[in-house]
Amino acid sequence: MDHKYWEWEAQPLKEKLKSPSIKNITNVLFGNDETQAYRFAKTISFLRKRGVARLKDFPNDLPKATWFRYLEYAVQIGMAEKSGEGVYSMTNRFTNSLKNYADYYDKWRKNEDEEELDYLYPRARKKEKPIAPPQAQP
Repeated sequence: MDHKYWEWEAQPLKEKLKSPSIKNITNVLFGNDETQAYRFAKTISFLRKRGVARLKDFPNDLPKATWFRYLEYAVQIGMAEKSGEGVYSMTNRFTNSLKNYADYYDKWRKNEDEEELDYLYPRARKKEKPIAPPQAQP
């Protein structure tokens, strides 16, 4: 995720809201990977146009596995939802969860309790490469 917070502050957001584009959404989600951004935009745009769709409704210009991967990603981040019958539809579930995440981060940041990171991440690599001292230049 390539979220540059300064691009989403109040004033830049007002400018973006004048003419919303899927491009701004995909820039945050995929950064500079235009192929993934294009495929995701194609998936979401098709779903938005149809309202609801099944995987079999998507055109054959991309493989079904690609459509499925991006539909599932949209479900995972909260832009779409999937019913038990495999019907996808547009939604906006990530707005509240992003706010909750920001509130959680703020509370964690202000909390002064020390956490035992070795306990929290038991399978992490423990050895760090030593930093070499700077070499004297001749």
